[in-house]
Amino acid sequence: MNLFKTVALLGLLSALLVMISYWVIGGTGGLLVGIILAAVTNLGSWYFSDQIALKAYNAQPVTPEQAPGLYTMVQRLCDRANLPLPGIYIVPTQAANAFATGRNPKNAAVAVTEGIINLLPEDELEAVIAHELTHVNNRDTLIQSVAATIAGAISGLAQFASYSMWFGGSRNRNQGGNPIGLLLTIILAPLAATVIQLAISRTREFSADAGAAKLTGNPKALARALQRLDATARQIPIEGNPAFEALLIMNSFSGQTMASLFSTHPSTEARIQALLKLDQQMS
Repeated sequence: MNLFKTVALLGLLSALLVMISYWVIGGTGGLLVGIILAAVTNLGSWYFSDQIALKAYNAQPVTPEQAPGLYTMVQRLCDRANLPLPGIYIVPTQAANAFATGRNPKNAAVAVTEGIINLLPEDELEAVIAHELTHVNNRDTLIQSVAATIAGAISGLAQFASYSMWFGGSRNRNQGGNPIGLLLTIILAPLAATVIQLAISRTREFSADAGAAKLTGNPKALARALQRLDATARQIPIEGNPAFEALLIMNSFSGQTMASLFSTHPSTEARIQALLKLDQQMS
């Protein structure tokens, strides 16, 4: 069910990009541009998804000599999950967070911040990394990167439309662009793209939590980690492109401060309750 919902939402997001191009540029030419732009954006985000996200958060690669404990932990979990060892990165920030990215398990990367390494005890850090590896195994990293990139393209197109309306309005009207569609695009397109992107992200988190719990055999460790991360995320938010917040294990607003429609993750309370229920089932 989650897979069907995700495919449907990605299709809707791509259709939105095509429709916006039609309204902004106008006519068949705009429709064609939208289809090409959607195809190029999907292909580009598929191939370069790992590098795009890593650069967004200034993640730095580390060697086994630089982080032996981290490498040992990731290797142990990969052996259990029958996954190839991903690239391992550290983000130089005291914000406590982690994410995974990559177009497939053979081209995946896992990044943790200096802050999360310092904050969490070993069993909780292991649970967080297991969560990220589950995203890799489920191809969630690709899905989220594609969604983030398409949403970014839609926002950029809406910004272009805004400049076009203010500085070239009469020329655009003569060329057949629809002024009402243009205005609606500027106002509603980024909002709609964000809502769809966030809905895609929320469909993936519960399954990644459950996968991590089964991989470590310790659902309570991830529950404790989420509780710690939720408490610190608002105090020290991670800096980076907001379009990629869906990749993070915890964002700055993953609690009560935003309506669920605009959250990249389910509430931390709901995730913890699901993990505690799973712990009872596994006992």
